[in-house]
Amino acid sequence: MFIATLIAKESLNERDIQSAISGLGASGASIIRQSDMIDAKALDIFFKGDPVKVRAHLEQMEGDIDVAVQPEANRVKKLLISDMDSTMITVECIDELADYAGIKSEIAAITERAMQGELDFEQALRSRVALLEGLDTAAIQLCLDERVKIMPGAETLVRTMARSGASTILVSGGFTKFAKPVAQAIGFESFHANILGEGGGLLTGGLDGPIVDSTRKDELLQSGAQAASLSLELCMAVGDGANDIPMLQRAGLGIAYHAKPKAAQAADIAIKYNDLTALLYIQGIGADQWVTK
Repeated sequence: MFIATLIAKESLNERDIQSAISGLGASGASIIRQSDMIDAKALDIFFKGDPVKVRAHLEQMEGDIDVAVQPEANRVKKLLISDMDSTMITVECIDELADYAGIKSEIAAITERAMQGELDFEQALRSRVALLEGLDTAAIQLCLDERVKIMPGAETLVRTMARSGASTILVSGGFTKFAKPVAQAIGFESFHANILGEGGGLLTGGLDGPIVDSTRKDELLQSGAQAASLSLELCMAVGDGANDIPMLQRAGLGIAYHAKPKAAQAADIAIKYNDLTALLYIQGIGADQWVTK
């Protein structure tokens, strides 16, 4: 059996529910039951049928409604692995850091192409970092203080899952100088990111150590699951760019969050309208169970 979860940006109404029921019928699915309304904005519909067809029909619904279609089994996940930039925080750190060097537009254009999957990730990363050579390292803390904002719902998502015993891992193609404080602020158990080269109080334009790319993110998902003695079906991966696709496809549930088209297409679920608390509704966790402090 499968679950189709509707999550409205504002509130879910009867017209939305009937539209979803019609979509399920048009896809050939058989509805078993539906839940009560959750927080006036979410609803579960349990069905038997083809989940791919159901998702396709439901994503055509009007209004700011996100749709999640998944198996009923293993709904509550025990491991969360997430990208950082534009996923757990609202910005791309390298673009904002570049602004302090006066080259934001140049670097942002490369970042966008890399996220779209048009450029090799490592090559694009190294070329952007090279352009930052000579930037005072004090700009990193300024960027953290002035530009880096936590994504709405991030702390609630991570802290709620952690309280239930889930492992939480932040993985970033960005930099440890940002990932460490972000992970601590949100409540992640661990973090992995790239190390900016520094010397004499300036950025060298290079990177130290191995690169955290799409392959490494996928490896960290697998090793995290193994360390926690979990099957991949119990793991949730979240991201927004091409660099996240392998882990989105590997995890039991891959979620594209306000993502680029390639990532959204590769994921099991694409969140377009809601904040990160949608990932709790997807697991059947309503606001009365959230950790908000």
